[in-house]
Amino acid sequence: MGLRFHNRALWGFALVLLSGCSEAVQMTHETDQGGVVTFLFKEDRGGPMGSPHRKAALKLVDEKCPKGYIVLREGEMKGYSSMSSVEGQEGEMTNRRWGIQFRCK
Repeated sequence: MGLRFHNRALWGFALVLLSGCSEAVQMTHETDQGGVVTFLFKEDRGGPMGSPHRKAALKLVDEKCPKGYIVLREGEMKGYSSMSSVEGQEGEMTNRRWGIQFRCK
């Protein structure tokens, strides 16, 4: 019984980790011809160009547009903020979101 509980706990932990990652990169405003992909970044960790999530975002665009794509525009998504849950830092913006609007070729 202890082993069964341990396996369930590991699966539950893995699901929590995966769901957290899924929020880091999101495909939004998707159409047949393109869409907008957004990802989290921190200015003090390389900004949007240095974000580890940028590569995952561009992979989503590649999957959506196997024949290639054109970036129409990109920039910081306004109206988005992420608040710190660390005691003493509540209300401080820790993450920002970058968007890439694209059209498939």
